[in-house]
Amino acid sequence: MDIVGLICEYNPFHNGHLYHINKIKEMYPNSILILVLSGSVCERGDLSIINKWDKTSIALDHNIDLVVELPFKFSSQSADVFCYGSMKLLHLLGVNKIVFGSESDNIEILKSLAQTQLNNNEYNDKIKSYLKDGYSYPAALSASLNDITGYNIEKPNDILGIGYIREILKNNYIITPITIKRTDDYNNDISSASGIRKLLKEGKDVSNLVPNNTIKYLNNLTFIEDYYQFLKYKILSERENIIKYQTVDEKIIPRVLEYINKSNSLDELILNIKSKNYTYTKLKRMFIHILFSFTKEEANNIDINYIRILGFNNKGKEYLHNIKKEIDIPILTNYNNKYLNMELRVSTIIGLLKDNNYYELEYKNNVIKKD
Repeated sequence: MDIVGLICEYNPFHNGHLYHINKIKEMYPNSILILVLSGSVCERGDLSIINKWDKTSIALDHNIDLVVELPFKFSSQSADVFCYGSMKLLHLLGVNKIVFGSESDNIEILKSLAQTQLNNNEYNDKIKSYLKDGYSYPAALSASLNDITGYNIEKPNDILGIGYIREILKNNYIITPITIKRTDDYNNDISSASGIRKLLKEGKDVSNLVPNNTIKYLNNLTFIEDYYQFLKYKILSERENIIKYQTVDEKIIPRVLEYINKSNSLDELILNIKSKNYTYTKLKRMFIHILFSFTKEEANNIDINYIRILGFNNKGKEYLHNIKKEIDIPILTNYNNKYLNMELRVSTIIGLLKDNNYYELEYKNNVIKKD
C-alpha cells in the first residue's frame, strides 16, 4: 500500500493545498495520506492564524487520513531543523512516499543537489564563506550549489524539497520523494498563503482563494505583529539576558535594545535592525523564540521523543492501530504535561489576545475524528 506523507503549515489552507491533495489522490487513489502539520507557529516566524485543531478538521474534510503535529521546537526553526523533525515523524509513521510542491519539478536535480550537500566538502566551505560575507542561509545554499553544479535553485519549495531529500539520504529512510509542480498560475483562484494573509490584514475578501470550509475560521484573527507590546515588555525587562533564547546572539542585542523604544511595531523594529547578516526572516524567527521563552538549552534537545495525533478518519485510525506496536516512542492522543508543556506555554501566550481560556484547547481538545 502507498503510505504518502505531506508536510504542510496550512496558514491558511487554500486552493493550492487542495490541488496538492487532489493530485496525490489522483496519483495514488488507494493510499493512506499522513500529514505532518505545523501547529501554532510556522517556519518563517509567523503565528498560525487558524488554530491547529481547526486546521486538522479542514485537512480531514479534504481526504487527509491522519494528522500529526510538528512540535514547536521544529516548526519555529530554520529549514534544516524543520525538515529533520518532519521527515523523522514521517519515517516513524511508516510513510513510503513524500509528495511535495516544487517550483522546478525536477526530482533528479533535487536529488543530485541533496547528495552534493551531504558528500561535497567544497559545498561546506562555500556555505561558510557565503555566510561570512553576509548571505542569508537560503541565499548561501543557493549560491554554493550553483557554484558547484551550475543549477540555480533559489525558490522556497525547492529548497525545502532538497532538505527533505537530504534527510532521506542521510538517514537511509525508505521513502521515495515525488514532486508536484508548484505554481500560482493554475488559474486566478490560487494564491500563496503569505499573499492571502496580506489580503486578510488589509481586510480584503479572500473567499475565491480558499475552500468554503476555511472561510468560517478567518474571523477575529491575530498575527505575530499584534503581540509587539508583549515582546517589547519581555525584551526591556530582560535586556541582555535575552541571550539565553534560541537564535539570539550577542552581536544583535545592542541593536535590539537601541531600537526597541524607537520602533512602533514589530515590522518597524525588524526593518531598523536588519542587515546582510540578520535577514528579515531570521530576525522574525528570533523574536518568536524570545516571545515564547524558547531557550538554547531547550533547543539543544532536538529529537522526536513523542508523536502527537491531532486527528484521523476511520482509515487513519485503523492504520495507526496497525503500526503502533512498531513505534517505540509515546503516541499521544490527549494532553501530557511531560511532553507538551512547550505547546501549552505557546498557547497560553497566544491566548493573551484571544480569550482567557485559549490555552485550555491544549488539554481539552482530544483527537479530531471524522468518519
